[in-house]
Amino acid sequence: MTYRNLLLHLDSSPACLQRVNATLDLAARFDAHVTGLVTPAKVMPYGFNSAPSAALIEQSQALIDAQTRQTVAAFEAAAQQYRSVAIESRIASADANAAIALSARYTDLVVIGQSDPEQTADDGARVSPGEVLLGCPRPVLLVPYIGAPAGFGKTVLIAWNGSREACRAVADALPLLKQAQRVIVMAANPQIGDAAHGELPGTDLAAYLAHHDITAEAHADPGAAVDIGQELLSRAADLGVDLLVMGAYGHSRAREWVFGGVTRTILQSMTMPVLMSH
Repeated sequence: MTYRNLLLHLDSSPACLQRVNATLDLAARFDAHVTGLVTPAKVMPYGFNSAPSAALIEQSQALIDAQTRQTVAAFEAAAQQYRSVAIESRIASADANAAIALSARYTDLVVIGQSDPEQTADDGARVSPGEVLLGCPRPVLLVPYIGAPAGFGKTVLIAWNGSREACRAVADALPLLKQAQRVIVMAANPQIGDAAHGELPGTDLAAYLAHHDITAEAHADPGAAVDIGQELLSRAADLGVDLLVMGAYGHSRAREWVFGGVTRTILQSMTMPVLMSH
């Protein structure tokens, strides 16, 4: 298994270029093709009592089109530094979350950015990580808005609880785990016993990874019972982790994504790229 097709969400946010560079760096390592998916803003009505004039709509659309061209140009310019990477650009007509979910069916890995609380976007261009994770049939790599270190994935932390989501995340991350210099399995607040995590939590997963020629360290952290999300981030910082692998937990309710506590904490406070599978 490897990554041969990457789907990258492009927008006009300040963090986009760092997301582009992280994706191109990843593509170069796996000889992968990158599809940059642009999700332009939509022309919105002005005022509450009257429709916008045709001239105003045309002017707004022209600005959006110019911004879209600029986003594509920035992506293509960045790709010039990675001449071995084949790229293409697509402009979505649907809103960002629906467009990503559709295109994700035909790729190996989806790359989106962490939401920046200080940035706003039009509804048509805004990406909801929860909606993407819920509707996406592929693993999702989230890049922090502060960026990702070059060659990230040298030290990988797997957040392990034995769930279906965590199992899928590990399988989806195998190409990256094979390239890592150090892989750490962390069973946070594990339940000891045959019906839970076993007598030595994390060792079964380490044995599984060994069959894939991946050497992994197994650690159990019983002190993470209060806030597992913050404990994961704290341990990641202490260990110099530059990639976190974990399952995404949550469900939809009345068309709204309701996160599990750990997933919500990681999405809000991540400081390194996170590969998630739902």
